Amino acid sequence: MFSGIVETAAVVTRLEKDKDNLHITLKCEFTDELKIDQSVAHNGVCLTVVNIDGDEYTVTAIKETLDKSNLGLLGIGTKVNLERSMKIDGRLDGHIVQGHVDQTAVCQSVEENNGSWYYTFRYKVDEAQKRKGYTTVEKGSVTVNGVSLTVCDSKDDGFSVAIIPYTYEHTNFHQIKEGTVVNIEFDIIGKYLCKLMNIA
Repeated sequence: MFSGIVETAAVVTRLEKDKDNLHITLKCEFTDELKIDQSVAHNGVCLTVVNIDGDEYTVTAIKETLDKSNLGLLGIGTKVNLERSMKIDGRLDGHIVQGHVDQTAVCQSVEENNGSWYYTFRYKVDEAQKRKGYTTVEKGSVTVNGVSLTVCDSKDDGFSVAIIPYTYEHTNFHQIKEGTVVNIEFDIIGKYLCKLMNIA
């Protein structure tokens, strides 16, 4: 379980294909605090640490993960947003994030607004999934590359978010431009509500 409050942006140092899997090695400022089998969100995708070597560690993404996320598009030197799992006694500063990316979206535009930035994203709509809560609502929560954000200008096939300078500088949002593919996770509470409404 995560909160969508990114701790740091790690750098990809090695990529290794293994059949349908991809082993991703990253350099991170808190590698010495990690342990094997620990769950860490990478651009919002929950992955397990499988190896640690000095200040680098490795995780493995399987085909299902690569098909539904942007991890297969990573390159050497790419920055990846990281968040370790929530502590049970901590504050929930963002919103409830599972680390189970629902799909990708494409950045349509980035607008600088006197110290902040507005990003607009579009995604493919599956009507069956939409009825299950895979959508956004105005002022609701959405996770983009693992970052907990508030939706503005919600559309049937997209949404916008406003990014403050701290988030812009300390996550990989400063690398996102028109055409960039990002991971999105819709709000789990909305999914549960839709499920209950369909049962009733």
